[in-house]
Amino acid sequence: MTASEILAAIPKLNTLVLGDICLDRWCIYDPGTAAPSRETGIARVGVVSTEATPGAAGTIASNVIALGIPRVTLLGAIGDDGHGFELLRALRLGGISVDLCVISSLIPTFTYTKLINAVTGVEDLPRIDYISTQPLPLEVEELLLDRLQSYIKAFDVVLVSDQAETESGGMVTPAIRRSLARLAIEFPEKIIWVDSRMRPEHFRNVVIKPNRDEAAAACMRQFGVVDLGKLRRDTNAPYMLMTDGADGAVIVREGGEIRVKTKPEPHPVDICGAGDSFSAGAATALAVTADPIQAARFGNMVASVTIMKKGTGTASPEEVLAAERNWPE
Repeated sequence: MTASEILAAIPKLNTLVLGDICLDRWCIYDPGTAAPSRETGIARVGVVSTEATPGAAGTIASNVIALGIPRVTLLGAIGDDGHGFELLRALRLGGISVDLCVISSLIPTFTYTKLINAVTGVEDLPRIDYISTQPLPLEVEELLLDRLQSYIKAFDVVLVSDQAETESGGMVTPAIRRSLARLAIEFPEKIIWVDSRMRPEHFRNVVIKPNRDEAAAACMRQFGVVDLGKLRRDTNAPYMLMTDGADGAVIVREGGEIRVKTKPEPHPVDICGAGDSFSAGAATALAVTADPIQAARFGNMVASVTIMKKGTGTASPEEVLAAERNWPE
């Protein structure tokens, strides 16, 4: 199928995005205001403007919306706090349904605060992250499990964003992983697609999408050697689609590996969120085509658009079609 045919078909998909939902706060600071604090003597960072956007699972959902899929629902947990207020407002403004989200005072809202120099436009100070290292409260986990099991029948595609880099605190807990493994068997017609930063080896029966470094690290943890085929077999994944930067993507499936090339871009503007945009495009294309090669090609096109934008950009149908016109055979 062409990109045009895929784009015409994917608006019919009902899509769920599950996992870690975070708030990205893009803070522009003026270095000229860095006078020492009268109380501590430490130079202050004078933020003069802030933009709030959805991150992690929110980035994937934003990319799915941008591709023309009108029905996108988030399932995750958000803190009942100020950052949670900002995040919910940003999600709703983006047209993303939060009806299944759990809002709880028992957890903080996962937040990245990025400090960007107003003079240079560069993020040049350490990021301030609001994270949790405590296990997800049981009552929050039980609500997530109940909503996943109760509502999955309504969705054609489930995209899982397992972004937490701590052992505990993320939304995709062992119980959530076990539930996904069971549901993948119960509903084989659905695409359950997992992007896990630190734990791809712990999922079962679902499509997994690590990048090359994540796949290698998972192999080393499991086997002590990099063996992509063994990782796919060990997870019982129908496919593993490994993104490989400027070299495109590698499909690992029964019978071997296939590389799907992308259009090289020597000067990308910002690769932040490229994996999320690939997932949004490739997972929805896989649901339409049932072909991982076509899915990877479409995902590469979507990512080729977003890496030419600052921040976690999205790709419109028109931009994807323009990318296809210049796509290498």
